[in-house]
Amino acid sequence: MNLTQVQPDPARRKRRKRVARGQAGAGGKTAGRGQKGQKYRSKVRVGFEGGGSPIYRQLPALRGRSNRAHNIGMFRQQMSIVNVGQLERLESGAEVSPETVLEAGLVSKLRDGLKVLGEGELSRALTVRANAFSATAREKIEKAGGTVEVIEQ
Repeated sequence: MNLTQVQPDPARRKRRKRVARGQAGAGGKTAGRGQKGQKYRSKVRVGFEGGGSPIYRQLPALRGRSNRAHNIGMFRQQMSIVNVGQLERLESGAEVSPETVLEAGLVSKLRDGLKVLGEGELSRALTVRANAFSATAREKIEKAGGTVEVIEQ
């Protein structure tokens, strides 16, 4: 293919519709604008809301890349969560890491790390390695005879 074969898209070359040419023709008289009213008579700019404060003026004017500008928390870490009760499925004395939790099917995907929460009971001693632990999870794992190791990212 060379430049002599390049042609514009035929759909982009469509001519503008000629409107308002008498009552008989299609697109005449009101020319597709309906009847009466401000938008019928003249042009109204995009975003104009009848003199009221437009939506883009009502939204908070916070710009840039920060947690304050985006209340979803742009830089917040999304942790994969496992409860202590779910670790009961693993055999006693096992070393639990984010990879083993993923293989066991306790989480569907590892996000920014693994956090262990304290819901449920644990009766077997496990060595649990994760990015974060809740206070109750740490307490229950150590009470069962296991150890807690925090992985730094």
